[in-house]
Amino acid sequence: MAEMRKPQSQSGSMVTGMFRDRESAERAYQAMASRGYTRDDINVMMSDEARKRHFADDAHTSELGSKAAEGAGVGAAVGGTLGAALGVAAAVGAVALPGIGLIALGPVAAGLAGAGAGGVTGGLVGALVGSGIPEDRAKLYESGLKQGNILMGVRPRSPEDADYFEREWTSYRGENIYR
Repeated sequence: MAEMRKPQSQSGSMVTGMFRDRESAERAYQAMASRGYTRDDINVMMSDEARKRHFADDAHTSELGSKAAEGAGVGAAVGGTLGAALGVAAAVGAVALPGIGLIALGPVAAGLAGAGAGGVTGGLVGALVGSGIPEDRAKLYESGLKQGNILMGVRPRSPEDADYFEREWTSYRGENIYR
């Protein structure tokens, strides 16, 4: 798939990219961690099916796996009311959106929890747009998430960090990297 990039249009814009496999996503996550970004800075979104496929067996062997495991706990809690599920999700830093099968971790989870049922009503594209991803990009990522890919994003602290993430993620087989 051809790489498509847009120039950074605002100082607070998010760098986002899609990863097809756990290894690529782990390496991208570590690239962010190596620059001092923590689990509270890094956004991760995946379908519940992708979480099970990529992280179910040995979820606690890496920080990204641990984040995915938090999402698993959230997914198990979704049998109750949406409000209760979002409350549990916010407590562990993850949000499961049962109507669309999406697990969100990181700062984006708080925004989605605040959106409540509105995030679910808008579907997957609505949830992505609600997290600050432009609609055209959200539609592209929706397709990737439905195919079992892992979406990652971070708000870089500097243009140098943004350049670094774009370069590293591309070398780790990241796709549809935007900034």
